[in-house]
Amino acid sequence: MKTQQFNIHRFTFILLSMFILLSACQPEKPVHEKWKEYPVYEGEDLGVHYTPGKTHVRIWSPPASEVLFHVYDQGHGGERLESLPMDKDVGGTWVLELQGDWKNRYYTFQAKIDGEWSLEVPDPQARAVGVNGNRGMIIDLAETNPEGWEKDNRPVLDSHADIIIWEIHVRDFSIHPSSGIENRGKYLAFTETGTKSPEGLATGLDHLKELGITHVHLLPVYDFYTIDETRLDEPQYNWGYDPKNYNVPQGSYATDPYDGRVRIREFKKMVQALHENGIRVIMDVVYNHMYDAAGSPFEQLSPGYFFRMNPDGSYSDGSACGNETASERPMMRQFMIESLKYWAEEYHIDGFRFDLMGLHDIETMNLIRQELDKVNPDIFLYGEGWTAGDTPLPPEKRAVKAHASQLDGIAVFSDDIRDGIRGHWMHNEDPGFMTGEHGLKESIKFGVVASTQHPDIDYGKVNYSDAPYADKPLKTITYVTCHDNPCLWDKIVYTCPDCSTEDKLAIQKLANAIVLSSQGVAFLHAGEEIVRTKFGEHNTYNLPDSINQLVWTNKAEYYNVFAFYRDMIALRKNHPAFRMPETSMIQDHLRFLPTGDELLVGFHIKDHANGDSWKDILVFYNANAHRAGISLPEGKWRAVATKYGINEKGVDTPGYDKVLEHTAEVPSRSILILADEKSIGPPTIQ
Repeated sequence: MKTQQFNIHRFTFILLSMFILLSACQPEKPVHEKWKEYPVYEGEDLGVHYTPGKTHVRIWSPPASEVLFHVYDQGHGGERLESLPMDKDVGGTWVLELQGDWKNRYYTFQAKIDGEWSLEVPDPQARAVGVNGNRGMIIDLAETNPEGWEKDNRPVLDSHADIIIWEIHVRDFSIHPSSGIENRGKYLAFTETGTKSPEGLATGLDHLKELGITHVHLLPVYDFYTIDETRLDEPQYNWGYDPKNYNVPQGSYATDPYDGRVRIREFKKMVQALHENGIRVIMDVVYNHMYDAAGSPFEQLSPGYFFRMNPDGSYSDGSACGNETASERPMMRQFMIESLKYWAEEYHIDGFRFDLMGLHDIETMNLIRQELDKVNPDIFLYGEGWTAGDTPLPPEKRAVKAHASQLDGIAVFSDDIRDGIRGHWMHNEDPGFMTGEHGLKESIKFGVVASTQHPDIDYGKVNYSDAPYADKPLKTITYVTCHDNPCLWDKIVYTCPDCSTEDKLAIQKLANAIVLSSQGVAFLHAGEEIVRTKFGEHNTYNLPDSINQLVWTNKAEYYNVFAFYRDMIALRKNHPAFRMPETSMIQDHLRFLPTGDELLVGFHIKDHANGDSWKDILVFYNANAHRAGISLPEGKWRAVATKYGINEKGVDTPGYDKVLEHTAEVPSRSILILADEKSIGPPTIQ
């Protein structure tokens, strides 16, 4: 019996030894594959959380064998006060309790991984930082609230259909001396009222109110990499699509980038002022990549996890910026959700625009929608429904334009209507409908119905889409230009070089008149109402103020264009027929009219669509360089909009200031909107 037991033990020992030997012979998993073994932490207390009695610290770094928490007296330079070891805890996290009051100290983390110490970094969740964002800051967020912040309310929004977005870079808004703004290039520029151009016209915030837009879309305002905040007296410029710290405002737009509290307080003052003046605030967010992936807090604390990798261990590059994040992995998904909720709750942000949204997976985007609905269902979400390059994320999981119907309450940009109106985004001289290019009529019609199913459209002739992709019109962003590529005036100059200035200005009106009279959510690039130019430059992300700034003296020079944009916005706001929320409503109430002309689009919106006070509306877009004759449906019609002016009681332009029956002419390079005579009355918004 003893011999039998000895043999069993001996056999077990041999098997165990063989297992250990075989395991030792197995090559160690590459760093970029080790993430698959990392545990998930589902708690909501990651980061540095301050109270007067103690500060709670928790970070996620599963591969670390040691983690140090370094404390500094300054956010840049200065002395290291302490280096405190952290304790390993559940779910791959490390914790530390700092007893007493640690407010306004700066900190970094440093992890020992595979025997090597990482770089010092703030935590990914850092909510305050020192200059240039290299150290986090322990902060009492309540002290950053401006007076009355607890009473700040989002402006009323009955429906996402009512949104009219105006996209602007913080610095561009006010940096030119003609803005008349004191805090030029800063968050506080959005808080100033009563500012005037040299000609005495409203600028800044008052201009936005006069224009009538509902939402300001701010190009990236989180802490980004490529502006050196210690050298703000030197010329520097960047759009900010180079993330560094996702949960902190950019310091170069603050009056003091060294004190981490100042940028937070001034950002909140900006939001508060816009809200008080009836304007909501949208943040442009870039969770799809980072400027320096290898040096980021993500990679320094949890290498290989937050970024997608190629089989050889290099970063995949679907962003065309050197790397891409992995939204489908639980901790990145959790980070995105918590970050967005933080901005919505702490800063009262009203919407988010996702850069290269196609690099995010559909499941994550829908979870974001669900979680933000708990904060406020009025928060608007939209993004670029494409990638910049190929990605390991399977095609069927990508939040791209073709999958818009799988996205819940999230809109995508329509490049179909964009390039249909103006021509190809990349090729300067490629003309669009607006400058007389044939073959784009169906693309314009597709844009009018906001990428939805409609019986009057030949989808085989739409430029980029052979089928509708939006199951609801509010999933489509209708636009002609944004910060990328030539602005509208420059594209007109490229594609209509022989046009007179008068004709170019007419096209400047026509292009966004199409946007503002189409279904979907309307989106305008800042300054096009005052004929902004970037002097033909395509990609101005790091070009100087002289190229990017809004020149407010243009408002006086092109006041006729400004007044047209202002009045078209008012027309859209006053008439819900132009912003139907459901596909079925568009199918029931909108019919395209035969025109027999490739450069003439017409449609009839009938039967008090979406509760409109006007029973019947006719809309025509004439991109011809000459007037175009049209046949009118039976009835008596009054013109309410042409390139010469807009008046909801009937325009006073000769030839259009009378009742029209049977036939009419659409002015060259112009919109013509007619309403049935019996319906015309005073506008509901003065």
